Amino acid sequence: MVEAKDATHLLDVLGFFCPVPVAEAKQALSNMNVGSVLQVLASDPETLHDIPLMLGRTPHELLSVESNEGEYAFLIEVKANE
Repeated sequence: MVEAKDATHLLDVLGFFCPVPVAEAKQALSNMNVGSVLQVLASDPETLHDIPLMLGRTPHELLSVESNEGEYAFLIEVKANE
């Protein structure tokens, strides 16, 4: 069984639309240490597509995505320094 990881950093981009959530997440990840976990809170439904797409071009791992009443929470683990 894989141990659940808790966020070590929080990025709140609620109310912002493309490209802000993805750009801010990318910037935050680039300043974090390997093993850190970023929680991104977003309300733009495009992030459901855009954040996994952006992460596909990085070594980072998308741990989970939760949706609740139009808000989305992404947990991303930093796998390597960019």
